[in-house]
Amino acid sequence: MILILGGYGNFGKRIARALTKANIPIVIAGRNQNKALALQQLLQKSHPEAQIETAIFNVNEELAQQLDQLSSKMVINTVGPFQNADYHVAEACITAGVHYIDLADGRDFVVNIPRLNEKAKSANVAVIGGASTVPALSSAVIEKYRSEFLQIYSLTYGISPGQKAERGLATTKGILTYVGKPLNATKRNGKKRYGWQDVYRQQYPMLGLRWMANCDVPDLDLLPRKYAIDQIKFSAGMENGALHLGIWFVSWMVRLGLPLNLPKYASPLLKISHLFDWLGSDDGGMHMIIEGVDAHNKPKRIEWYIVAKNGDGPQIPTIPTIILAKKLWADELAFRGAAACVAMVSLDEYLAELEEFDIKTYQMQNGR
Repeated sequence: MILILGGYGNFGKRIARALTKANIPIVIAGRNQNKALALQQLLQKSHPEAQIETAIFNVNEELAQQLDQLSSKMVINTVGPFQNADYHVAEACITAGVHYIDLADGRDFVVNIPRLNEKAKSANVAVIGGASTVPALSSAVIEKYRSEFLQIYSLTYGISPGQKAERGLATTKGILTYVGKPLNATKRNGKKRYGWQDVYRQQYPMLGLRWMANCDVPDLDLLPRKYAIDQIKFSAGMENGALHLGIWFVSWMVRLGLPLNLPKYASPLLKISHLFDWLGSDDGGMHMIIEGVDAHNKPKRIEWYIVAKNGDGPQIPTIPTIILAKKLWADELAFRGAAACVAMVSLDEYLAELEEFDIKTYQMQNGR
């Protein structure tokens, strides 16, 4: 079975649904029995023959014991925030001899997960960090188009969810950990940036203009290292301009030295943001602008967009985990060791998994 930690959460329930649909037995794990049972019953109603179990425990205290009791082949970890997390969950999986995948977006957490490589290889398991939009989708897009470039000079990209799109507490906490704080400079670009600053507006197909601001993601280290990109900038934004600029204002308060513990207020801030849902949509998108030179040393620019409508945006971060979990379950993934999820999933695989949802991609080259 596949044990999904946080299995009834924002991402966990989508992964559970996809794996159940693929007839893969799952265990929905968490600390809230009512939520776990509710999802189990919902999935069982759609798939009566599916093997779905629940496990109620504290992952920080009882995981090793549960891994001994459950006949799990794999653990999927959706329990964030990962910004200040350690590797005790992954290490418990290695000790138990089961595969591990997470949806981590914490920069240091994902970048440093190869520290577990030798242990994972010795246990003959795969330990994969960051199997989500970044760096999995971002690297898949670059892999798709890298052959059209002799060299990539810059990558400017970001994500803008719809105001009504489901958003979890862990994601909110993760962002608030670095709002207004200096972000670590990349090795190829020493420019200092601060969380949720350098605001700008990005034009999206079907969505119009969206506000964007600096965010901290594993890609800032991983992609320049793999693709020799000189300039890289990742941003995220909110559909509601007032909320976006409100957080930008708070980022200046933090930058100027006010002792604000923003993650402490993640829950009330998330509730406040929902009060504005009626002013927005459930449509979101991601943009990637790749610039460099082609084989003839002429300037080349590719703009790639993915736009999700009707609340389907939160499906996108779950896809790499779903694809990799299916492959590991079927013994179709040879990788063993510990690594960040860079170039492990192709763009074609990614988009094929998204076909049932209201999600479209757009591409422009050199402004056309």
